[in-house]
Amino acid sequence: MLSVTNPAQSVTTPPQALGPFYPSKLPLDRDADLTMVAGKEEQAAGEIVNLYGSVVDRDNAPITAASVEIWQCDAFRTYHHPLDGGGTDPFFQGYGRTVTDDNGRYRFKTIKPVAYPGRAPHIHIRISTDSKELITQIYVKGDPLNQKDFLLNSIADEKARQSLEIGFNRDAGGKTDELFAVFNPILS
Repeated sequence: MLSVTNPAQSVTTPPQALGPFYPSKLPLDRDADLTMVAGKEEQAAGEIVNLYGSVVDRDNAPITAASVEIWQCDAFRTYHHPLDGGGTDPFFQGYGRTVTDDNGRYRFKTIKPVAYPGRAPHIHIRISTDSKELITQIYVKGDPLNQKDFLLNSIADEKARQSLEIGFNRDAGGKTDELFAVFNPILS
């Protein structure tokens, strides 16, 4: 597993819009594994990704007991939301939630995001504490659609914008076919 600290990233993570597809009703199954739905035996379509990181403040101190939520479209480019048809993949949870540990760490199992008309591949993320909230989106580093994504490019500061672009990589040791992605948000 890679280290989850990133001292080079010192810019506060920029906020982005909640978006129209935040769940209107939270699913019964809302754990940190979006690739399986309780009561169903098949796994979600798409490339499996282990998304993890640490939530820290501007002094690099871990933020413990923070609620971390993610939501995204399925491999067929639809959200599990009534405004987007309710989702196509019945084996993809579409939304997950976890809480950071004593070191500010979190982890999700999901799928690599895919593009849909008008948007680069992305995952929505919401981090909440008793006194702070950050809503943002993370993007696939190097994806050519990032150049055209209106929300990503609305962030004027290049370093802040680049902090939302993360690698989705294979295990160099070849122990698994799953991808891994590390996102270390910095809350102000």
